[in-house]
Amino acid sequence: MKKITIIGTGLGPDTITAEGRKALDAAEVWFGSERLLELCQRTAKTEKVTFPFYTKDPIIQEMDHLTAQQCAVLVSGDTGFYSAAHELYAALSELQGYSVELIPGIATVSAFFARLGLPWQDVCLFSAHGRDSTGLVSRVRRHRRVFCITGGNIREISAVLEDAGFSSLAVYAGENLGLEDEHLFITNVKALSSLGLSSLSVLVFENKHPDDRIRFGIADEAFSRLEGIPMTKAEVRALALAKLELRSDDTCYDIGAGTGSVSVEMALAAHQGQVFAIEENPQALPLIHKNRKQFQLANIMLIEGEAPASLTGLPNPDAVFIGGSKGNIQEIIQWVTQKNPEVRLVITAITIETVQRVLSCLPQVELIQVAAARSKKAGSQHLLQAQNPVFIMSVKGER
Repeated sequence: MKKITIIGTGLGPDTITAEGRKALDAAEVWFGSERLLELCQRTAKTEKVTFPFYTKDPIIQEMDHLTAQQCAVLVSGDTGFYSAAHELYAALSELQGYSVELIPGIATVSAFFARLGLPWQDVCLFSAHGRDSTGLVSRVRRHRRVFCITGGNIREISAVLEDAGFSSLAVYAGENLGLEDEHLFITNVKALSSLGLSSLSVLVFENKHPDDRIRFGIADEAFSRLEGIPMTKAEVRALALAKLELRSDDTCYDIGAGTGSVSVEMALAAHQGQVFAIEENPQALPLIHKNRKQFQLANIMLIEGEAPASLTGLPNPDAVFIGGSKGNIQEIIQWVTQKNPEVRLVITAITIETVQRVLSCLPQVELIQVAAARSKKAGSQHLLQAQNPVFIMSVKGER
């Protein structure tokens, strides 16, 4: 049986393991990127037949014409760390007459932390290479150290973190690891983009005060307020968010976002997901942005407009909170339940008429009324001051 070995080349030829080097020497044919093939050929014992292919389709196509008994596919870094090796392994394993083996290499995360003299068993790992970097913010907020792979997008990474309030956060940067022009830097987020780092750079963000709490019912005083812009009070907010049963990667809508207090708590809970704060009052949008930055969040997207018209084009929701509907409650419910029949939906209301409209299109809704009271000091005594009663309606959708 013919053999294909997928070899992690680590940081380059000098860091290939002895097992990987032995497999390279034994292979008659090499596949890989032009850069890897050139680097590894320099230290090869004999000249090899090489093909500058590193994706499955051209490799499989070329295999049909080869008589070689042993082939090697070179991949950078480690075969199990944000590598093309997994997809290659699955595809090549389906070829008749071939056995496929993976040989790991030294991962960039391992090499970089060794350079820094730091352990990495508790580090959060993230790749911003070819991906939206906004997900990095929640990782940085929740973890002491975050390792990040980049790909020519360091300015974007820096801007996203600055916008979330992390300008002074410490950053370790490693440029061109394993190459002759390798450089290490210690800086902060604000100065990061001015270094002019290459696309072959990795970063470690150090947050000395990480916060991974999920908090429902954050004190009203913690939010910036503006007269005339409504806010769901802490007691109602806590119960409403509990009813939504948010998952870490949920796509959420906060319809009638107002101050943005519900959006903030949604974003803290769905820290790997997205929250769309829908608000028709243009004066409220800067306030929502201010509270988003105050809580160091990047996964809240502001949508100006009235629902349901403003929902067009948004990804289908997993969880929806409706705190204000401008009289469109039935149309909004119809829209979101059509987009996702399994949507988890919570609606708050202060009038019986709104409750009636909700019940007319959601007959299976769970309905509760909350009438909270807060203590208020009066001289040496404490009195309870009642808040307005609020209806909370929730539905889990079809299963």
